[in-house]
Amino acid sequence: MPIIKFKPSGKTIDLPPGTELLEAARKAGIKVDSPCGGKGTCGKCIVQILSGNVDSDSLGVLPQSSVADGYVLACKTKILDEDVTVEVPEQIGHEGGKFTKTSEDFSLVSRELFPERWEYDPLAIKWLVKIPPPQMEDGLSDFDRLSLAIRKEWGQCQIICGLPVLRLIAGTIREKDGLVTITIIYDAGCCYIINVQAGDTTAINYGIAVDVGTTTVAVELVYLFLGEVVAVRSDYNEQVECGLDVISRINYARKPERLEELRRRILATVNRLIKQIVDTHGIDINDVSSGVISGNTTMMHLLLGLNPENIRLEPYTPTIREAPFMSAAEVGIHINKQAWLYFSPHVGSYVGGDITAGILCTDLATDSKAISLFIDIGTNGEIVIGNSEFMLTCACSAGPAFEGGGIEFGMRAALGAIEKIEIDPETGRADCWTIGNGKAKGICGSGMISLLANLYLTGWIDASGKFNRRRKSKSVVTEGRYAKYVIVPAEESAAGKDIVIGELDIENIIRAKAAIYSACNMMLEQVGMKFDDLSTIYIAGGFGRSLDLEKAIVIGLVPDLPREKFKYIGNASLMGTYMVLLSKEFRGKQLELARKMTYIELNTAPAYMDQYTGALFLPHTDIGRFPTVKKMKDDFSRREKS
Repeated sequence: MPIIKFKPSGKTIDLPPGTELLEAARKAGIKVDSPCGGKGTCGKCIVQILSGNVDSDSLGVLPQSSVADGYVLACKTKILDEDVTVEVPEQIGHEGGKFTKTSEDFSLVSRELFPERWEYDPLAIKWLVKIPPPQMEDGLSDFDRLSLAIRKEWGQCQIICGLPVLRLIAGTIREKDGLVTITIIYDAGCCYIINVQAGDTTAINYGIAVDVGTTTVAVELVYLFLGEVVAVRSDYNEQVECGLDVISRINYARKPERLEELRRRILATVNRLIKQIVDTHGIDINDVSSGVISGNTTMMHLLLGLNPENIRLEPYTPTIREAPFMSAAEVGIHINKQAWLYFSPHVGSYVGGDITAGILCTDLATDSKAISLFIDIGTNGEIVIGNSEFMLTCACSAGPAFEGGGIEFGMRAALGAIEKIEIDPETGRADCWTIGNGKAKGICGSGMISLLANLYLTGWIDASGKFNRRRKSKSVVTEGRYAKYVIVPAEESAAGKDIVIGELDIENIIRAKAAIYSACNMMLEQVGMKFDDLSTIYIAGGFGRSLDLEKAIVIGLVPDLPREKFKYIGNASLMGTYMVLLSKEFRGKQLELARKMTYIELNTAPAYMDQYTGALFLPHTDIGRFPTVKKMKDDFSRREKS
């Protein structure tokens, strides 16, 4: 078989002819981003063939001159029956970013958002029981005596115990003269025993709360005895190399082996984060007795290895909305094998358990009559509007622009990403701030919003995102029909070339912001309301945490309302997941909220396209909707004239 050698790593692998180069790279452990899921449309998986012949179909995405120099798209290139040497350029955004290492610096929702009164009743509890010694005449087995001791405390209930725990019983109950701690989950009149330990270990009980995002995964270890967070770890979802958004990953998962690859990737991410926490804190994984997992509908399908194909096909039907309890062993989560996992319920194909968990942190989960709007800004934009009497929800395909996808120099919020920009109104030159304060490698979502807002306010681009050709600046370069803006010149960048944003990039960003704003507006119109009628706008999600509200209003991402109406709630999905882990009351409330929501499928809503078209300008075709932005523009125009 031909040997494929990758540079600069020096890794080699032999694979049969016909293997895609992208697949070969992954099997060799080489990171090559393919945000479009391997469809050949994003142009991000560029590599260079240094020696050997390949079968490539890269023309059309790459120019003829690049192909002539040996550059190809890894997803559009197959190996022939000869050895190949491949140069893999550095993949920006892999060096780490705004990820937390401890619970102290993790931006959780404040526990002040908890309801004033709630019942502490974690999913798994530990209970100390005393088992009487065996008697010749009673004819009772060890399991019988354990069951009697449990029923003495819990009343008549069905007791269920798996074989791995049964194997522990005989030795454990004799080790401390019948004093044992059982770890149990009580559900619907049944008592499930998931662990038996000698002596009193009631104070040693942990659970995990997991938020599986399309881009980022967060794992929180909770000390269930006191309900305290031990630590939090977060990292990129390893699936990002197979597609930046859910549609790309659904497309990637069409082959059974690729569906299995996506399942392995997300499990690897979650289990790595769990291991980091338990190793750091010296915790036995067998003492991690339960877990709650939240994520969007597609992510949960991929985690469980369920075919997600029908999520994207009309009538958009997921395999599950309310998953049953599952054991950690059958899912593949590395905690106590008998531990139960609870999955936050979904509402529809594109509104999942991350949203039903997140709204537990808002007034939407209370008896409030005030109308609130909940927006989770991420790769997908999920929206909920309502109060204690009704709730509407939808999801809009914002696309991966704010995560760096579809933008020439776009990248995730990692070291070297530009996150804030100021524009000199006279010269047009940009002053940039990067994550880590080093040289710029690219620009992330918050930087894009900052850039567009400042270019618009200073008159360098118009409402459609086109550059003003009449104004002259060294930073604005016109090439044929299109213009681009030099954010950082080559000599000042870590990329070794100009970091630019072009008019096509700006179009992608405007489409992303238009999708979110128009979805919010359409939902309000469904109930005969306007933005002014809202009491609170909750902004959730990792991206929402770093959002500059003023700049987001300037580009028309969120409505122009009194700023005190906006409330940032960080990773509400993780906080809600934590709440569900700790309380049966919250689990019941979450299920009630999920069943209460009316899901609107935007793909079949004609009015949505009208709203979307109107929002394809900065900040909107109707600038009267954004009075403070209009005032800023008018003030700038007056200063220019004077």
